[in-house]
Amino acid sequence: MSARALETGNEGPILTDGGTLTRLSILMPVYNERRFVLEAIGRVLAVDLSPLGLERELIVVDDGSTDGTAQLLRALPPRSDVRVYYHHINQGKGAAVRTALFRATGELALIQDADLEYDPSEYPVLLEPIVRAGKDVVYGSRFLGAGQGRMLLSHMLGNKALTLLTNLLYGCSLTDMETCYKVFRTSAVRSLGLRSRAFEIEPEITAKLLRRGYAIYEVPISYEGRHFAEGKKITWRDGPRAAWTLVRYRLCE
Repeated sequence: MSARALETGNEGPILTDGGTLTRLSILMPVYNERRFVLEAIGRVLAVDLSPLGLERELIVVDDGSTDGTAQLLRALPPRSDVRVYYHHINQGKGAAVRTALFRATGELALIQDADLEYDPSEYPVLLEPIVRAGKDVVYGSRFLGAGQGRMLLSHMLGNKALTLLTNLLYGCSLTDMETCYKVFRTSAVRSLGLRSRAFEIEPEITAKLLRRGYAIYEVPISYEGRHFAEGKKITWRDGPRAAWTLVRYRLCE
């Protein structure tokens, strides 16, 4: 596996021809996930996408980890369907997602965190509406069915509040705006001109998709949330930033 340093924005996107859906690009931002990253990669690579007629590429971006994660990634054996890039310093989840998106070659893109809160075996559920029904954007909702798992009460309330704000501002009816599992046609998300460097990438993607007129289709997913002692990184401070991002892109852009 090639190991190459890349700063966000150094290179433009690799474009596809926009024809038949043949490849899924899985975008995995990673920061200080030594305990989980190898298992997360293994689970992603274990998913069989052939029934959907899709090939897979996994694009991992280590966002300046300091716990040995980068060393683990550099020691991985080479695979043609896995590429790893490195930020020299920590820039934030949004910056890592954008770096991965720049390097994606698939017609579809899916965001996958490296912390095992989300289960890659559910990719077929997320992809079916796009591949079979022609949807442009699919979100995996933790609040449809029995998906909440071990979610902290504070995070559940915060997520619901931000989702309600999204619905009020953009006239939609989402149940889980902050979900990691977002799947889209790569051309659609590239057209958004994403700017966020941290966790506000989630509301920025949603706000800009809705402003562009994309309908977001939700499917139920499972969820096994972590506690802060297990390495969870998002905190209450990210809530106000997310709310401001939603308001900003509704009123200003």
